[in-house]
Amino acid sequence: MPLTPLDIHNKEFSRRLRGYDEDEVNEFLDQVIKDYEGVIRENKELSNQLLSVQEKLDHFATIEETLSKTIIIAQEAADDVKNNAKKEAQLIVKEAEKNADRIVNESLSKSRKIALEVEELKKQASIYRARFRTLVEAQLELLTQDGWEALESREQEVRDREREMKEIY
Repeated sequence: MPLTPLDIHNKEFSRRLRGYDEDEVNEFLDQVIKDYEGVIRENKELSNQLLSVQEKLDHFATIEETLSKTIIIAQEAADDVKNNAKKEAQLIVKEAEKNADRIVNESLSKSRKIALEVEELKKQASIYRARFRTLVEAQLELLTQDGWEALESREQEVRDREREMKEIY
């Protein structure tokens, strides 16, 4: 058990013949008590500082641990977000490819349909031209026949008779 300043102060030495000077011993003991009290006080202050520093160290260690866990969680969350974004991007690309294929197929189908319609219209136009040519040729043939001239001469005769009749009356 360590000595206290009070133990030093209350210490009694036995007396002998030819001993030390009592005042000198007491002065020295007073100095030792004073220094010992200073050392004890400094030791307590250092102990208190050590406790304070240890508490701060524990606090910072807790913060460091919390930050480490937070960083790990944030990294995992970032990885999850990144993976989800990749998956979503892949789904979007697949969907876009499906839509592109569908649009291309629909366009090809429509193109084929229009090409068939164009061919059909060309055939119909060719048939129409042939029929129209035949009709025009038939009409020309009718116009070039002798029957028209006979009609014209009869028409002239009718006009001449009408004039004669007008003159008579």
